[in-house]
This record gives sequence, structure tokens and C-alpha cells, in this order.
Amino acid sequence: MACTKIFSGNFPEITNGIIQYFRNDFSTLHSCILVNRLWCRMTIPLLWENPFLLKEPKNYYYIGVYLYNLSDDDIKKKLKEYGINNDDSFPLFNYSSFIQYLDTYEIINSIENWVSDDEKFPLFAVYIKSLGDFIRYIFRLLIKIFNENEANLHTLDITYYKSSYDDTIFSELILNSNFIYNIRNFYFKFYTINIFSVDDTLNNNNLVNRFLKLLSSNCDSISSLYFLSTHNSHHIIEKDLCHLIDSQQDLKKISLSFNNLSIYNSILLSKIPNCTDIIFSMVDFKNLVVSNEIIEQLNVLESIHIIYCRSLNSNFFQQIINLTEPFKLKSLFIDEAPLTKQQLLLLQKSGNYLENFGFELNDVSSLLTQEQELFELLIKNCSNIKFLKFYGFKDQNIYKIFQLVKKIELNLNYLTIDTDCNANISTSIILQNLGQILPPKLEYLNLILTITNTSDFEFFLKNLQNNFIKNLLIKDTKNKEPENQNLNNLPYIKEYIMKKKRSEHLALLECFITPTHHTVVDLYSFKDEVEEFSLYNIMVLDYINLNIEANKFIHDMY
Repeated sequence: MACTKIFSGNFPEITNGIIQYFRNDFSTLHSCILVNRLWCRMTIPLLWENPFLLKEPKNYYYIGVYLYNLSDDDIKKKLKEYGINNDDSFPLFNYSSFIQYLDTYEIINSIENWVSDDEKFPLFAVYIKSLGDFIRYIFRLLIKIFNENEANLHTLDITYYKSSYDDTIFSELILNSNFIYNIRNFYFKFYTINIFSVDDTLNNNNLVNRFLKLLSSNCDSISSLYFLSTHNSHHIIEKDLCHLIDSQQDLKKISLSFNNLSIYNSILLSKIPNCTDIIFSMVDFKNLVVSNEIIEQLNVLESIHIIYCRSLNSNFFQQIINLTEPFKLKSLFIDEAPLTKQQLLLLQKSGNYLENFGFELNDVSSLLTQEQELFELLIKNCSNIKFLKFYGFKDQNIYKIFQLVKKIELNLNYLTIDTDCNANISTSIILQNLGQILPPKLEYLNLILTITNTSDFEFFLKNLQNNFIKNLLIKDTKNKEPENQNLNNLPYIKEYIMKKKRSEHLALLECFITPTHHTVVDLYSFKDEVEEFSLYNIMVLDYINLNIEANKFIHDMY
């Protein structure tokens, strides 16, 4: 009776809670649309929050649906020249008003893929010389549509590649800026060596500066800021970027990536007192000089994350180690060799604050005694680890990893073990021991191994019969030519994972590497097999799409 009332819409709050629970499960959301009108109205906005980043299905048809909102006859006439006719199409929903995430790189990429559909655009060979102009034109139309339909943007992600589209991106966001004034998350990324020409340097009113000034004057709602720069021209926007940061009323999280230490000093000085979380990613701390006051402010934060940074033996970290209070380091990912005393002391000081740890070194890059000391520190001091990743560890330390996994099993939710770089590590030992010590439930397990004995793999899967792994990834690498295009491990996956329904999402990859060839066989490319797994409610995904990178994980979780 209660279920009937929920489905009929008598308890809209409960219905909304159910639908929100499945907000990232697009297959289930599509099923929710079919329940009734109420469920449909509640579900459609979730499906259209961020269609540009939707990985499955990836058909790009949503771009055409957005264009249905156009009412200008002149624009429709121009679109007809490119084979786009939407005169008779009237959408059931105002889809463009639902968008909450705007990623400029993904939009441009999606438009490029959309227009490359030969069946949908058979006339494009005629217009190939104006393809770039057409892509810019569609981008302008989309931004115009979002603005005019009063979309309430939640996240703005701008990527600057010094491409032919950059001027269009900034020009249109400046021209149609009302819908970005309430953003809460701002990603600002520069992937170029020389972002500005000399003329731009002399001209304070270039489009990037104008955009930052506009955002500073009209938006004070940003709670999360991500800044990435791979070049040394950041001083040109430093003033405007810092002004944008200072203008925010509720900035809680700052993420800084790559070098550019001078601007980082400016940011640290300006906004740390109001922040709760700070993320350093791929930053070289070698020449970073900060006052003891800033170090003390860092220690007041709720969480600090250090992801694949350089010079962890610098004075900056020595200042942290010298603090009398514990340091709230929630994430530490190391890929710098050799291991240093400062790194080990930093790990010891963090203790049970540490929730995410990654160790990624080549076999020859660290000493056995250093690795052993590292594992012993983790086992002794860090019992709250949820995300754990190992790559390039010594063969002698495999059992230390097992000991750590067993110690943290109550908290462990994400585990990656990668032996891909080290042929000397015994995959057999891992497969014979890991299954017995894994927690009953895992959100994510990613194993990159060289499976030479399929009986070991079968033994491992048999030991998982009391476990449920929501996202299971297996990558098997072999230094030889493939004997055929079949997946050697698939029969065991079917028997012990598929038929027993021990997972929800699955990726299975087999790589064959020789000096002259690199062959990849991915379960995702076998349509009949993918369909068979779906009958057991297991979704097979592309390995790359299901793989979790530490950087993205930390940004999504904190």
C-alpha cells in the first residue's frame, strides 16, 4: 500500500529522495522516467544537469535537442544550410534550463563529434573549410540558449589551450554572463606554454582579464576554486585572479596544480583563514617560502591533500613537521624517488587523519629498507585509510600490503594494486592471498597484473564469493603477441562474478605488449558479451572510463 502511494505521487518528498539516490545511475534514471508523469518530471532535470560529460550513452543528440529552443527564424534558416531542420520539433521540457555543469572543453569536443556524424550531416564535405566557424557558431548558440532560458549554473569549468576557440569561449561568456553569476564551483585551467602574446601582455583588457574582472564584480558565491597552470605567464592574470578569490564570501576549498609559486603565495596569504580544505596537486615546493603564520593557518583547516607533488623534503614541509599539533593531512600520494626522511615524518605526523594514500614508484627508485619503514608506519599509525593505491613496490613487501589491507579493512573502500611496471612481482602470490583478506564490500577494486596461471585467477575469484565489489577492474598485461582476439580470463569472470552477481560495474582488459606492437582487447568492445552481463544487472564499461584517478577522486570527495 505504501509503495503504491509513493509511485502514485502521494509522498513527493520520498519520491524525490529515491530519484536523487540514483542521480549518477543513468540506466535507472531512464527507467524512472517511465513510471508516471511525476517521476518523469522529477527525473528529467537530473539527466540534463550535465549531458556533455555523460559517458554512456555517448551519442551527442542532446546538442540538437538544445537547438530546438531557438525561435529566431534567421538562425533556423542558417542552420538549414548545414542540414539542421528543427521547424517541426517542439521539446516536451525546457531542457536548456536544467544545465548545472558547463565544461567549455567538453562542449567544444561534443560539438566536434556531433558534426562528424556522416549520417546526420551528409553535406559537411561541402562545408569542410568552414567547419571551425560552424563549431564556434554552435557554441555561441548554446551559450545564448542557456543564458536566455535562465539556466542556474552550478559549476563552470574553463580550459584554455590557446586554440582557435578560446576567444569565442571568453567572448560569449562575457556577452551572456547572467547565468554564471551564481556558480559555486570554478575550474580555471591553462594548458599552454605561452598563453598571452606580447601585445596581450601590454594590453590589460584582454579577454581573460576582462572575464575575471566581470566575474569578480558580479559573483561572490564560489565555494570551490580549482586553478591549474602549466606555464609561467600567470603574473598577467595574478591580480585579477586574486581579486576574484578575495571577492568570494564563502570560499571553502582551494585547489592549486603545477608550479607558479608566486601566485600560490598570494592565494595562501589572502584566503586561507576562510577555507576548510586545500589541495596541492603536482606542485613543486622547492622554492616555496611561507611564514610560520601561514603554516599555523594551514593547520586549522579541516583537510589538506598533497597529490604527486615535488620536493617534499623542502623547508615548507620541515616547517609542518616542526608543528607541535598534529597535521590534518587527509591525502598523500607519492611518486617522487627516493623516499626521504621528511616524507616518512610527514606520514607519521598525519597519523589517523590520513584517509587516502598512494605509493607509485618504479622498482629501482627506492630502497627496500625505506619501503619497509613506510609500510610499517602505515600499519602502525594510519588505520583510517579509505583509498589505497600501490604501484611499483618491492616484491618483498607484498605481505606488508596484505597486512595493511587487513588492518584497515573496516574503512577501506577503494583499492588499486598495480604490478604493471615490475615483472618480478609475483602475481601468483597476490591472487592466492588477496581474496581472503578483502572487506566484504568494496566500492572499487582495480588490479593490474600479469596473469600467467589462470588457476590462480580462478582461485582468487572463488575467494570473492562472500564479497560484493561495486566497481571491479581487471587489467592483465602480457609481454607477448596475442594468440587470438579472445579474452582468456572471461570464462572465470562469467562463472564467479557474472553468475553470482558479485559486482555492479565491470571492466576487463587484456594487453599484449611487444617491442613493436601494443594490442588491447577490451570486454567493452564485445557487444554480445556486454549484453549478456546486462542480463545479470552488471554494466560493462570501458576500462579508461571506470578507472579512478587520485586527483579526480580527491576533488570529487572533498
